[in-house]
Amino acid sequence: MTDGPAPHGTDGTGAAPARTSTPPPVPGSRPVRRAGPAARTADDRAPLRAAPARVPLPDAPGPCDATTRLTAHGCWYPSADPSGARVAFICDRGGVPQLWAGPVDGDEVRLLDSAPDPVREVSWSPDGRWIAYTTAPGGGEHQRVLCVRPDGTGRHLLAGSEPGTSAYLGCWALDGSAVAVTVAVPAGRTVAHDATDFPAGADGHSGRLSTRGRPGGDGRAVLLGGTAVTGEEQGPLSPPGAAGITASDDPQYGRAHPAGGFEDGLSAYLIDPDGPAAPVLLATETDGATLRVCDLSADGRLALLRRGPRGRREAVVVRTTDLATTCVVPVADGDPWIGRFSPQADTVWLRSDAQREFAALVAVGLDSDGRPGSRSVVAERQGSDLELLQFTHDVRAAALAWNIRGASELEVVETFPPGSAGAVTGPPRPVPLPHEVVTRIAATGRGGLVLALSGSQRRPGVWWLAGGASPLRTPWSSRDGDAVRAGRPPVRPVPLSLTARDGLPLSGWYHRARGRGTARPAPCVIHLHGGPEEQERPVFNPLYHEILGRGIDIFAPDVRGSSGHGRSFLDADLGTGRFAALDDIADCAAHAVLAGLADPARLAVMGRSYGGYLTLASLVRHPDLFRTGVAVCGMSDFATFFEGTEPWIAQSAMHKYGHPERDRELLRSLSPMSRIDALRVPLLAVHGEHDTNVPPGESEQFVRAAREHGHTAELLTLRDEGHEFLRADNRRLFRRSAADWLQRHLCG
Repeated sequence: MTDGPAPHGTDGTGAAPARTSTPPPVPGSRPVRRAGPAARTADDRAPLRAAPARVPLPDAPGPCDATTRLTAHGCWYPSADPSGARVAFICDRGGVPQLWAGPVDGDEVRLLDSAPDPVREVSWSPDGRWIAYTTAPGGGEHQRVLCVRPDGTGRHLLAGSEPGTSAYLGCWALDGSAVAVTVAVPAGRTVAHDATDFPAGADGHSGRLSTRGRPGGDGRAVLLGGTAVTGEEQGPLSPPGAAGITASDDPQYGRAHPAGGFEDGLSAYLIDPDGPAAPVLLATETDGATLRVCDLSADGRLALLRRGPRGRREAVVVRTTDLATTCVVPVADGDPWIGRFSPQADTVWLRSDAQREFAALVAVGLDSDGRPGSRSVVAERQGSDLELLQFTHDVRAAALAWNIRGASELEVVETFPPGSAGAVTGPPRPVPLPHEVVTRIAATGRGGLVLALSGSQRRPGVWWLAGGASPLRTPWSSRDGDAVRAGRPPVRPVPLSLTARDGLPLSGWYHRARGRGTARPAPCVIHLHGGPEEQERPVFNPLYHEILGRGIDIFAPDVRGSSGHGRSFLDADLGTGRFAALDDIADCAAHAVLAGLADPARLAVMGRSYGGYLTLASLVRHPDLFRTGVAVCGMSDFATFFEGTEPWIAQSAMHKYGHPERDRELLRSLSPMSRIDALRVPLLAVHGEHDTNVPPGESEQFVRAAREHGHTAELLTLRDEGHEFLRADNRRLFRRSAADWLQRHLCG
C-alpha cells in the first residue's frame, strides 16, 4: 500500500533512541526574498503574504564514533555533494533510520540529525550548502521536510509542521536557491487565497483557484500547509485538453483517472532554504493522488512534475511563467524520479511505458514554449523494465538500471554523443555489480555515480563509481560478514516458475532452510509482498533469515498485479481479476508441494500491507490449505479501509481495488471480513500504532471477529511505528514474534 519503493533492509538489533522535544516555532528575522528559478522580479509574482515562519531545531551532537548498538547496519538513499567527495545517506546504525554524512573513501561519518523520527529521503543541494531530507514523526505516515547544513548546524523545518499536513521532497533548483516541496492538506481546511485567474494556458483555460477566507490575496500562492483548493474549480494542472499526450483524450492508454470524492489539496512550491522567503507556487491538484516536482530546467522556464494514481502515473511539463500545462506523457510506476530536462530544455528524458509493456528511456522534443514535438524510444530491453534512471549533473550521460527477473543490470550511456543529431544515446557501457539489486542511483560532480546496492548475502550499502570499471564500497557500509552472526550464513534463494490455473505464467524465489536434504519436504511459508505493484527481489531479508533459522522454508512469489513482469501482468488483478490473484496463491502453494519442496500438511501464509490483505483473504478463501497465517498491516474490509486511510491514498487505491461507491458489491465480496465464517486456523496480526495508510482498525476488527468465532487470534501492536516498521527494537520484536508463531503452529 505504500506509494513508492520502501528501503531495503532497514533493520537492526539495537534499542531506539529516546524521544527528544522540539522547540516551538519562532518568527524569522531575515528579509523576505524570492525563491527559485521562477523568481524574476518583485512584481511578476507577488510574494506569499502568510509564509510559514522558519522553525529552527537543535543541532545534532556532532561527529559520532562507530556505535556498538548494532553489530551490523544498513546504509541507503545516498545523495552526493557537488564535488562527489562526500555523501549524505540514511543509516540505522543507531537503531532507527537517521541522517548521516561521510566521505566516499573514508570512515569518519557524522550524524546530522539525532532525533528519533525515521528519515525517508535525502537530497544534497547543487551548491553544497544544504541537505534537505524528510522525516516521519512518531514513525507514522505523515512526513516533514527539513534542511541542515553539512556540518550539522542550521537544522530547521521547511514544511509539514502544521497539524494534519504532510510534506514531500522534490528536486532542487540547479543553483541551490530553492528546493521543491509538495504539501498535502486534508479536506476541510480553510482556503486562504482569493479567486484570481492565472494567465490563459496552452488550452485557453485559466486554471483559476477558488479562494475564500483571506482578503487581499493575490491568487498566485497559497498558505503553505494551511489551505486546500476546493472541488468547484480546478488548479493549473487540471484543465482538459492540454497540449501533449493525455490519459483522458487518448483511449489507447486506458488511463482515465477515477472519479474522486477524497478532496485533499496537493500543492507544490519552491522554498528558499535560507530563511522566511516567500514560497513560489508551481502547481496544485484537488483530489490528487500524488504530485512531485522532479526537475527544473536550467533557465527556470519549465518544471517537470509527476502526478496521478498508482498504475496511471503521468509526467507533466509546466511553464513557470504562467503555470500552464504544456505536455503530458504517461510514465511508469516505481521510482518517483521519472526524468530530466536537457541543458537547453529542448528535450525531456523520461522513464515511460506509454504504449509499451515494459518501461524504456523515451525522449520527447520540446519547443520554446514547452510544447511537445517528436517522441522516440532511445533505450529499451526486450522483456525488461527500465527501473531506475539517473543523469550526470550536465545531463550528458545517463545511468540505466534494468530489472531482469528481479535482479538489476546497470549500464551507462551518453546522451547526444558527439556527431549525433537529435535525441539519441551512445553505446551502453555495462557496470559490473557486486550484489544483485540497485535501489538508488545518485550523480556526483565528478561525472561519477553513487549506488545503493542490496543483495541476498548482505545488508544494503553504498558504493561509488568514479570513472573506474567497477564500483567501490564505501568504508562505512557494512560488509557481507556483518549481515548475520557467524555460523549461519544467509540463504541464497533460487527462482521458481509455474503456470497459474488460467495459463498465466507466474514466478517467485524459493528460500530453503539449511540442514535439510532435498528429498525431504519442509514446513513452508508462502510470503506475499506488498504493493500490489511491488516485486519480490533476491535481497537479504532479516525476517526471512529468522524464519529459515527455525527450519521453515519460504516461497515468495509474484502473483498477478506485481511489477517487473510487464503492464499486462501489472493490470491483471484489476476489478474481478483480484479473485484470480487469490487463486494464484493457492497455485503457488500447490506448485511448491508438487515439486517436493513443501509439506502439504505444514503450509502457512504471510504478508505485509497488500500482502497482509492477501493473507487474510487466502485464509478465508482457501480455509483448508494453510495451517496458520501472519497478516501484517493488511486490509480486512475495503469499506472501512477507504473510510480510514489517508485521502490521497484512497484516491490512488481506487484504480487498483475499485470505487468505494460504484464498486461496493465487488469490494464487499473481496473483503476478508465478508467471509469470516470460513476461517479455520489460528492467526497472528501485526500492526503499527500510527499507521494511517492501512489503519490499525483493519487488524483489530478481524482479530475480534476471529475470536468471536472461537478461533485463536492475536494482535501485536508496535509502538511508534507506522505502515513501515523502522525502529530496530520493534523490527526485532516483530520478526521473532512471527517466527515463534510459525514455528509453534508448523513445527509443533
